[in-house]
Amino acid sequence: MKRIQLPLQTLSLVAGFMVWVLLSPLLPFIKEDIHLTSGQLAWVTATPVILGSILRVPMGYYTNRFGARILFAVSFLFLIAPVYYLSRAHSFFDLIVSGLFLGIGGAVFSVGVTALPKYYSKEKHGLVNGIYGIGNIGTAVTSFSAPVLAKAIGWTTTVQLTIGVMAVFALLNFVLGDRREPKAAAPLRPQIRSVSRNSKLWLLSLFYFITFGSFVAFTVYLPNFLVGSFHLDKADAGFRTAGFIALCTLVRPIGGWLADRLNAFVVLMLVFAGLTVSGVILSFSPSLVMYTIGCLLVAFCAGIGNGAIFKLVPLYFAKQSGIANGVVAMFGGLGGFFPPLVLSFVQQMTGHVAIGFMALSEFALASLILTTWLYYQERLQVSKQILDSTTQGVLLTDPSGVIRQINPAFSALTGFSEEEAVGKTPGILKSGVQNKAFYDNMWRSIRETGSWQGEIWNKRKSGEVYLEWLTISSIKNDAGEVKYYAGMFSDMTNSRPGQTDLRALQSK
Repeated sequence: MKRIQLPLQTLSLVAGFMVWVLLSPLLPFIKEDIHLTSGQLAWVTATPVILGSILRVPMGYYTNRFGARILFAVSFLFLIAPVYYLSRAHSFFDLIVSGLFLGIGGAVFSVGVTALPKYYSKEKHGLVNGIYGIGNIGTAVTSFSAPVLAKAIGWTTTVQLTIGVMAVFALLNFVLGDRREPKAAAPLRPQIRSVSRNSKLWLLSLFYFITFGSFVAFTVYLPNFLVGSFHLDKADAGFRTAGFIALCTLVRPIGGWLADRLNAFVVLMLVFAGLTVSGVILSFSPSLVMYTIGCLLVAFCAGIGNGAIFKLVPLYFAKQSGIANGVVAMFGGLGGFFPPLVLSFVQQMTGHVAIGFMALSEFALASLILTTWLYYQERLQVSKQILDSTTQGVLLTDPSGVIRQINPAFSALTGFSEEEAVGKTPGILKSGVQNKAFYDNMWRSIRETGSWQGEIWNKRKSGEVYLEWLTISSIKNDAGEVKYYAGMFSDMTNSRPGQTDLRALQSK
């Protein structure tokens, strides 16, 4: 039963996304029967994204409580009503109401990204969520098939055909879904408070707002834009949109796979660099060829980014994966809600959409800067964790010999706390056992070779003299100038049998 959950839930996501974007590729046909202004078209296009985004948070939480089997089955049953209502639509109001509840099809994304990692090790989370993300291809299926079917049998009958798809997947999940999926019944509010205090949640949400938002926004905006701006046939516009979706979807597992094997932040740096360039291309693309190149670059980068981001979410929020997945996914959906409205408004005000695409470039550039910062912050955090966890005492001084940093082992070995040591010199540890010549020889070695190591008698805060093995290294910048001295030591007092003759050491 566990083995079929990945393909079952991936196909369920395909079905959900097929319904989620049902309105967009059919709008060129719908507006022939229902008069819609350009502003109304933008709202009808964007409305399914609202509920599809907001519901992702409770969807993730309740998946942890009741399991993917129940959430998928109930969602597909519930979708039957708005799909039927859409097929009977006669006004702008009907389209808005039905479109709002079609958003449930997009919200089911949170079900799989919360449930599937339970069956796999952390090393495979990126790839697994990437494979599940192939379910985005459902938008391509609709973008490709809906205009063709609508041209042949009418848009209302095309909409009604999806009712059977919803019924089939509700039944499949009820019968084949995992009844023994591990569940958690933790209260909702404490989980929300816990994850909301972690700044990484909001940064990952911003990143997904850009990557998945780009995917959704282009998916829902392209059909009408290609018809209106480049005067393409409705079916041709649908085919091109389907190509965009297919590329973005198929590279998503590659993004997860790369994040599993490389540093996910490095992958995201490349993603946002590519989106920055693509935004510039789209802003200054007078021809269909250049516009196509820009869109395909967006598709490739967004797909890679979508896969990489959901490698990081369960990594940082293992205990609150349902809520965290839901919040990040919600922002991704909202990222697809605003751009169509902004692009429509910009086009009405200026006559073209260059400013809107340039905004994508600027947001991507800001995200590139943030991911670079996170990458180096993570490296520093790892270094600090290593420093804090080592059993050897470590101190860092500036070139003048003032202590700038110590680790917990330093305090444990010497008795000096961080407040007592930082800002002082290593002279606080001097025991008086070694003479001036000893220290002169030590520093001569450091100046000539860059390091020194050996035995030395030092004194704890308590006044106890102890023997330690000390290594001192100079840390230089690219110009060869000493910026810091690092000392690492361990207690050797109990490592020798019998008594150590301090007087013999004094004579050195």
